[in-house]
Amino acid sequence: MSQTTTSAADEAQGTPPPERGGRKPPSRRTTRLVVTIGLILIAALIVFLLLSPPNPDARPVSLGFSYNSFFQWIGNMGPIVQIPIILVIFAAVVGILLVLIEYAPRAGKGYFWLRLISCFAIPFLAFMMLRPYQGAVIYVIAIALIAGGLLFWADYRASEGAGYLYQLTLFMAPAAIAILVGLVYPSIATIIQSFFDKTGENFVGLENYVWAFTNPQGFWSIINTLIWAIFAPVFATVVGLAYAAFMERARGERLLKLLVFMPFAIAPVSISLIWKFVYDYRQGEQIGTLNAIVVAFGGQPVPWLDIWPLVNTFCLLFAFVWAQTGFAMVVLSAAMKAVPVEQLEAAQLDGTSAWQRFINVTVPGIRTSIIVVLTTVTIAALKLYDIVAVMTGGRANSTVLGFEMVNQQQRFQSYGHSAALAVLIFVFVTPLIIYNVLQLRKQREVR
Repeated sequence: MSQTTTSAADEAQGTPPPERGGRKPPSRRTTRLVVTIGLILIAALIVFLLLSPPNPDARPVSLGFSYNSFFQWIGNMGPIVQIPIILVIFAAVVGILLVLIEYAPRAGKGYFWLRLISCFAIPFLAFMMLRPYQGAVIYVIAIALIAGGLLFWADYRASEGAGYLYQLTLFMAPAAIAILVGLVYPSIATIIQSFFDKTGENFVGLENYVWAFTNPQGFWSIINTLIWAIFAPVFATVVGLAYAAFMERARGERLLKLLVFMPFAIAPVSISLIWKFVYDYRQGEQIGTLNAIVVAFGGQPVPWLDIWPLVNTFCLLFAFVWAQTGFAMVVLSAAMKAVPVEQLEAAQLDGTSAWQRFINVTVPGIRTSIIVVLTTVTIAALKLYDIVAVMTGGRANSTVLGFEMVNQQQRFQSYGHSAALAVLIFVFVTPLIIYNVLQLRKQREVR
């Protein structure tokens, strides 16, 4: 039994781990507790830093060089000069990271000091290059000291060998920073903003959410989004599954699949323009395909995108399904090819029809892929913006959450309403992502 397994079993049973060389091995429970407390302290300091009142007279404090000054310096140069400088700096940063990842984790006195210095120097330099103001220097130094101390202490107690945690942190740090800066911080700021008024200065509680469910624009954006989330994935998956089944082993399979997949590769704005011409409505000569057919059979042109309720929403929805069907077809076709031929042959020997084999063998065999397609298309439908913005601009109650969120911010300068709608999209999307992750984890356990 490995050392890791033994320690975990000892901790689970509450018995002290065996001593090594007369010294008691470090407790993982203590390490986790200290690291958790340290991360909470860092988060608290960052929150205090962000909430501290700004001082207009404070002068920026840096090491004489910051990200801002770098961008200003390189911005004054010509494009031909900028390219080699960027490449050199990029190569230098990558080289430093590779040196730290390759050499710092090794055992030895010199490598020990290399880890110790870099654990404290990297967080400090990173924060100081952000050029904090005078009042923020204390926070920045405290955060850098706690982060460096935690990293080194946890790495020193790591049971996987010298520098294991250090190496892991260097690998994960860029992705973790990108997630914090690009996802976590904007999400928290948006949630906080949703409880303030349109100016973002006065706290209004749940007023923005009440507006979202009572105001016509907010209400219909929610209803239409739910319609999109229900029908778009079902239509796209069923049509994509039908294409995948009928084109399987057909003559010209690759060409047919390429034609079906092509709309998925077109930009959403282009798709909107194509279908806007299909639904085009005018009093004189008809150039829209649908109304040209209606007029050819003796009917009157129909303003498809202005008929409410439901008609204009489903007209937009068909354009979205047309684009997403190619994606569904490709994923499901690949999954169908992975269904064991022996199972289909065994079902055929039992006297089942082609439809029964498809329902009882093929569909259960590609269940995971169907779930992936359904959830992916649903998420795309929940955050839809382009098609509504280009084809109707939200008129005739055809708006959706994604479009109305931008509309409230750009047109009405109502940041509170926009933030509340963004939070609603987040609430709708999150369960789908969690469900998708759980399904993938179950699939991995089965394998």
